[in-house]
Amino acid sequence: MRRALDTLRASSLARITLLYGIAAAFLVPWIVLLYVSLPASHRAARWNVAWVGFDVIMAVLLTAVAVSAWRRSPWLEGAATAAGTILVIDAWFDVVTSSSTGELVLAAAEAAFVELPLAYLCLRIARGTERRLLVAFRDTSHEACDVGSSLSPRPSQGRIEEGGTQWTTRRQSWPSVRTETSR
Repeated sequence: MRRALDTLRASSLARITLLYGIAAAFLVPWIVLLYVSLPASHRAARWNVAWVGFDVIMAVLLTAVAVSAWRRSPWLEGAATAAGTILVIDAWFDVVTSSSTGELVLAAAEAAFVELPLAYLCLRIARGTERRLLVAFRDTSHEACDVGSSLSPRPSQGRIEEGGTQWTTRRQSWPSVRTETSR
């Protein structure tokens, strides 16, 4: 059974690699076409709605990072990744859509001192979230809880505390601990 799952995962990864590799390859000529055919400037209707909507999305994602960190939620990794990505995109568009030297200086300063450092922090948080959450769950003696697909129960291997389940990740494993209230 385990071999079948490993084979399924390998074939799924191969399909994903092929699909996204082809998509990236098709984007190269599309990017060239856009570069040579699009005008350097364009007047957009509802420009204000586009930017307000984008900033609302950014505010929601930053709130999701704060709330999921406060709650020690497994959603922290995804929220931080999305927030970091949106911050980089915001910095990029603020700089390239600046219409005056003053706007460009302000956008570049905001990108350099606010958006890009915060995006870097978000991506560092996302990278270390799994390890941090696992340590937090272990240290607070929580019973293994729903933490998404990044954790998976494995059959016990070695010494496990009574009634516990062996939880493994790529980096470490430990037994879950059942508290008196969870029995």
